[in-house]
Amino acid sequence: MEVKQVLHMNKGTGETSYAKNSRVQSNIISITNPVTEEALLDLLCKKFPESLGIADLGCSSGPNTLSVISEIIDVIYAKCSDLGISTPELKISLNDLYSNDFNDIFGSLPAFYKKLEEEKGVGFGQCFISGVPGSFYGRLFPSKSIHFVHSSSSLHWLSQVPPELDSKASTAINKGRIYISKTSPQSVLDSYLLQFQKDFSLFLKSRSEEIVPGGRMVLSFMGRRSMDPTTVESIHQWELLAQALMNMVSEGLVLEEKVDTFNAPYYGPCAEELELEIQKEGSFIMDRLEAVEVDWDGGVDMSNTTETVTVSSGQRVAKAIRAVVESMLESHFGRDIMDDLFRRHVELVDKHLAKTRTKYISLVIYLIRKG
Repeated sequence: MEVKQVLHMNKGTGETSYAKNSRVQSNIISITNPVTEEALLDLLCKKFPESLGIADLGCSSGPNTLSVISEIIDVIYAKCSDLGISTPELKISLNDLYSNDFNDIFGSLPAFYKKLEEEKGVGFGQCFISGVPGSFYGRLFPSKSIHFVHSSSSLHWLSQVPPELDSKASTAINKGRIYISKTSPQSVLDSYLLQFQKDFSLFLKSRSEEIVPGGRMVLSFMGRRSMDPTTVESIHQWELLAQALMNMVSEGLVLEEKVDTFNAPYYGPCAEELELEIQKEGSFIMDRLEAVEVDWDGGVDMSNTTETVTVSSGQRVAKAIRAVVESMLESHFGRDIMDDLFRRHVELVDKHLAKTRTKYISLVIYLIRKG
């Protein structure tokens, strides 16, 4: 699977779009905002350059994208107002893979700029927003050009499926599963960890060359509390999806070989694994690492009375997962089975949530560039 080519959130504003089904990610951004504010204020206390380079990595599209940028701008504007100085020139880079819906972002910028001027006034400094397509597992920006990096709900995606598990591998070693499972061979767990270590190390090395000394980075992504990668909090969302696929195999609707050769390019690390890679790479000081809980269904939007009455938790969860993983599943299994697959997925999630209130674990890290 060419992850760079096939991984993207569902585009547009339809019922299965990421724009309409990204409340979990929105909640994570909100939970992380105090850490983002603290990091920005720490940065501005140390230095106040005439121009600030800011990057949001894995920005996706839809309402979450510009909400992150709004929060960052608000913090900087408030600090400058308190000090009675003009805001610095802001160079904001929005990054995601090539297939991301950048046109949606660009189409929303005129209204964003207008709102910015109305709220902050004509005296607000220049703000330049640009799109930077490409993988963050490698260089994206000129050396020492970035002061602050933000990334939310992105770094759990790997640069590739571990080679031993790729669909082109000579032997399928994770049969009937699409991610780590309690019944997966140890070699599967080892392959996923090794791929994560390579990717996260490369991410840190790339950012270390782009971020100025004393620059800040706030990252949040799916993970786990336990060092055991087969805990329910880490794998169960994938287990239910695999079960839906295997149900279709049993009915002759999907080839078993297709399931056996699909493995998600995903890894939810634990704190210890993150700390080890940060120490080994050596360019950053870890100021903070927290684990926060988020409901699988993102919680009910009480302002949407239709949703509170007609949409089950299982539907909200399945639509949110579909908005994120459908592009990968479609490239491997074909478009025709998607509706049936996620109908079955809804039923399985509803049954699961009837027994227990399940949470995602998001890890939040605040890093400072040494020097």
